[in-house]
Amino acid sequence: MAQDSVDLSCDYQFWMQKLSVWDQASTLETQQDTCLHLTQFQEFLRKMYETLKDMNSNTIFERFPTIDQLLAKACWNPFILAYDESQKILIWCLCCLINKEPQNSRQSKLNSWIQGILSHILSALRFDKEVALFTQGLGYAPVDYYPGLLKNMVLSLASELRENHLHGFNTQRQMTPERLASLSRVCVPLITLPDVDPLVEALLVCHGHEPQEILQPEFFEAVNEAILLKKISLPMSAVVCLWLRHLPSLEKAMLHLFEKLISSERNCLRRIECFIKDSSLPQAACHPAIFRVVDEMFRCALLESDGAPEIIATIQVFTQCFVEALGKENKQLRFALKTYFPYTSPSLAVVLLQDPQDVPREHWLQTLKHISELLREAVEDQTHGSRGDPLESWFLFVHFGGWAEMVAEQLLRSAAEPPAALLWLLAFYYSPHDGRQQRAQTMVQVKAVLGHLLAMSGSSSLSARDLQTAAGQGTETDPRAPAQQLVRRLLLHFVLWAPGGHTIAHDAIALMAHTAEITYEIIGFLDQTLYRWDRLGIESPRSEKLARELLKELRTQV
Repeated sequence: MAQDSVDLSCDYQFWMQKLSVWDQASTLETQQDTCLHLTQFQEFLRKMYETLKDMNSNTIFERFPTIDQLLAKACWNPFILAYDESQKILIWCLCCLINKEPQNSRQSKLNSWIQGILSHILSALRFDKEVALFTQGLGYAPVDYYPGLLKNMVLSLASELRENHLHGFNTQRQMTPERLASLSRVCVPLITLPDVDPLVEALLVCHGHEPQEILQPEFFEAVNEAILLKKISLPMSAVVCLWLRHLPSLEKAMLHLFEKLISSERNCLRRIECFIKDSSLPQAACHPAIFRVVDEMFRCALLESDGAPEIIATIQVFTQCFVEALGKENKQLRFALKTYFPYTSPSLAVVLLQDPQDVPREHWLQTLKHISELLREAVEDQTHGSRGDPLESWFLFVHFGGWAEMVAEQLLRSAAEPPAALLWLLAFYYSPHDGRQQRAQTMVQVKAVLGHLLAMSGSSSLSARDLQTAAGQGTETDPRAPAQQLVRRLLLHFVLWAPGGHTIAHDAIALMAHTAEITYEIIGFLDQTLYRWDRLGIESPRSEKLARELLKELRTQV
């Protein structure tokens, strides 16, 4: 990579000198020399573009202070513009120099200069002498009329596309499929120009009646890349059309989101929420076809990671953002819930879609019992031979995992006999593969642990070791087993909520976090708990302060 950088710098100096010579003389010898080097210069431009496209404008000028001079000299050389793909690559390079949001007059002037150069390139080979003479006769220089001409041409084409979209392809000004394909190809190097946005949007929204896609794949790819890198901003309707018409673009948008999540700080749901909302995927997922693709990619990630807690938490945050977007788009659902979750009970989806903060707290226990009944019926009921796939029901429940976390809190904050429905819900959430008998054993174990914890909650001489013993967490037990993860969750909820738990919280966490994997699990739990309390408006200053202290302490250890 370092050698490539050195080679490019050497090539840059060589071509800068060459262009200066070609620019200063127009003899037959310099013209012949230009023609002899056209292929090599085009290859240099390709390498230059591959370097520039990953930089912002400021970084480009820091590394190549005279890049504007080099490109300008090339743009005013008719031999270079006429050769093969050099014109297109020059446009790509110039677009890399544009400041999307200029911060000062220098950057604004640079943008204007680039726009003028681009207009010159687009017009240089397409307007005959009569047009040039006519405009000059009116007193207009090319720098005056080319930008306006480009803008008017874009608006005219966009208007024509909208007319075709509204009235079909039977209008008098019919735009043929061939012309649409050609237009999308021409747009590829111009996509990041602000003046071209209306045309890009019109192309995406315009649908013909052809059995196959008319627009060029390169157009979709370029638009998607510009959206992901925030080089253009299109209405959500256009983004939805892009991802519906070109599946690879939607898949790349999801992979781009995954890359950002992987490279960010682990177990920070606020940051995850920002990344997800910034991706536009929750808003676009209001269309069931997009939701199904996104959901399937989350399912694959969950299976590949063997149910990693971080993936589950990400799915839950995405679902929350999706539900919010669905509510903002239309209070009346445009599509039936069955189109979003086709493999599960619609009545279960309706209940889970309720945001806990919209349900009165005195009804939380009743709602949790109802969720448990519906899930149990879908998973275990064989009275009518309609037993469903447990993993499908579990995957749906995972989307709305905030309800599962509320189960443990409800059980630990009540001195009454633990309801069997809530015990079943916890057992199923943490181990969906278990059969009925194995799940019943887990329920018995959880009930015993709850009994011990509730008995100790008022003890004045409680120790962290007592807590571990009461929970049955021995050294011979596999800490990665689902039942052990469930017990750890109960212990964590206990130290946050029970008065006696606060006094031994630091010691209890230190005993539990004996591996890096469990430490990250506990960090994830604390971050999710604080995030959920904030969303639900749960106020418990002492518990919140303790959770933040523990979270800060653990993060310094990893």
